[in-house]
Amino acid sequence: TDISTGWTDVTALLHRSQQAVSEAIHWMRDRLPFPLLGLDSDNGSEFINDTLYRYCLDEKITFTRSRPYQKNDQAHVEQKNGSVVRHTVGYDRSETEQKFDLLESMYDDLRLYINFFQPSFKLIDKERIDKRTIKRYDPAKTPYRRVLERKDISLEAKARLMNLYLQLNPAELRRSIDQKTAKLWKISR
Repeated sequence: TDISTGWTDVTALLHRSQQAVSEAIHWMRDRLPFPLLGLDSDNGSEFINDTLYRYCLDEKITFTRSRPYQKNDQAHVEQKNGSVVRHTVGYDRSETEQKFDLLESMYDDLRLYINFFQPSFKLIDKERIDKRTIKRYDPAKTPYRRVLERKDISLEAKARLMNLYLQLNPAELRRSIDQKTAKLWKISR
C-alpha cells in the first residue's frame, strides 16, 4: 500500500518464504504506476532477511522495518488486508496449487477494481482538542485519481493508466471477483 496515493497491490504467495516474498516484490514493481522508492516491511522472517535486504540494496530501494512487537506494526497494510483481502477471501490459507492459481487470478481483478473504482478517504489532519480528536479527510478519491494528481509521476505512466482505465468495466470486474471467490469457497469445502 502506497501511503501517498493509497495504491494497493495484492499478491498471493503459495509459501511465505524469503524467496517467494522477494519474487512477489519484483513482480509488484512491474505493476506499479510509479517507481518503488522504499519498502517498509513487518517483522516476519519472510521480510527481514538477507535475500530481500540485498535485493533492496541492489535496486536502490530504501528498506526499513516497522515497530517490533506491536500488534499494528504495519497499520496501513493491515487496514488494507482487512478491507480488501480478508473482506474478499476471508482468513483461510490457500495452500494448494489450484487454490493459489485461482487466488492469483482473483487478485489480478481485485487489484484493478480497488485501485481504479474504489474511492477512499485519506486523513489529512488530526487535531486534539481537550479529550476529543478531530480528524479531517480529503474528499474520497480512487488511488487512480490520486496518482493522476501527482506531479512527480511521469506523463507516460499516467497515459498508460488512462488507457487501462478506459478498457476496464467495474461491473465485469466485480462479477469476475465474485465468481472466483465462490469457486474458491467451493474448492475449500
